[in-house]
Amino acid sequence: MNILSKFIPIPKPIEDKSSVASLKERLDWGEPALTIVDVRDRHAFNATHIMGAVSIPMNELVARAIAHLELIRDIYVYGETNEQTAEAASNLRAAGYENVAELLDGLAAWKAIGYPTEGFSAALT
Repeated sequence: MNILSKFIPIPKPIEDKSSVASLKERLDWGEPALTIVDVRDRHAFNATHIMGAVSIPMNELVARAIAHLELIRDIYVYGETNEQTAEAASNLRAAGYENVAELLDGLAAWKAIGYPTEGFSAALT
């Protein structure tokens, strides 16, 4: 343990499955080297999504990720269900992405804790 970690809590490295609290801890820490990917359809994304997430629908996921994200980038992915999230993470890993976390319970868990969201529905609440 280095001396700084005694004073500045450093978030744990990315794991295959991640809680929303772990992601929020990284965001609060100021970790810039991550991307949050929402694989739901654009209508659902536009309605509400995790603040800072990018929309890459499932049918475009691998092609757009390869075009825009480094293979070593930390990626937190979520979908409509944990099954869709797991499928998206599996597709990214098969494409060569090394650091992919399935955000467990996705947007529902994020909203249940009261973390910030964006979108048309978020603006109305």
